[in-house]
Amino acid sequence: MPETPSASPTSPLDGLRFAFGTLTVVPVRVTRWDREAARGGMLCAPLAGLVVGAAAAAAGLLLLFLGAGPLLAAVATAAVPAVLTRGLHLDGLADTADGLGSGKPAEDALRIMKQSDIGPFGVLALVFVLLAQVAALAQAYGGSWARGALAAVVAAAAARTALTLAARTGAPAARPEGLGAAVAGVVPARGAAATALAGVVAAGAASGALLGPYGAAREALAVVVALAAAELLLRHCGRRFGGVTGDVFGGLAETAATTALVVLSLSPSPG
Repeated sequence: MPETPSASPTSPLDGLRFAFGTLTVVPVRVTRWDREAARGGMLCAPLAGLVVGAAAAAAGLLLLFLGAGPLLAAVATAAVPAVLTRGLHLDGLADTADGLGSGKPAEDALRIMKQSDIGPFGVLALVFVLLAQVAALAQAYGGSWARGALAAVVAAAAARTALTLAARTGAPAARPEGLGAAVAGVVPARGAAATALAGVVAAGAASGALLGPYGAAREALAVVVALAAAELLLRHCGRRFGGVTGDVFGGLAETAATTALVVLSLSPSPG
């Protein structure tokens, strides 16, 4: 459990601990649970995504090395992020879908999202999102091991970059408690934009080194479209719920990851 906030100045390590302690199952000791630590943590969210993506890619590549086909490698790659987040992002996606699909006023929709069960909209969202992720990853691995591994890393990093953007100033919390309230509005808009730009550039640079200029453009475009899709969902949730919640953050992460993978599957290598 998080400890009582310290009166000492926030250090970069506080942000890293916050990011990994709240966004992954990595056993870190969260020593600060205040707005300053949350700001650093949300700025470090893409780094947590890189670790999750690298682990997902490693699982897929291991199965390919052992003789498995692209489909099984894709299933393993999609499963690792769920395990490393205790399924919280998928749970958030399902709850957000139930809240949006209910068509009820904000207060009632938020109550539906807090319930422990999953409704029909949540089930449908989970089924189609996971199917899309596995199908897109299978196509990427079918192209080459490098395309599959890069797709896993880029999608995970884009998912957490979407969280940084969602935590920017001007995006209020829908509830006074919970993770959404802890991180809503903590990141300055310029810092969030700089983080997103760095993510696009990094995706292009890493892909260019392995796949050439076309690969660089493809991966960078995937990140841009993924962040745009998450932004559309963020604005819709803001209008429907009056702000963000922890569930909305989970929905944004899964939306960005899935969009990135789908875009990559629609952009085969030339020839």
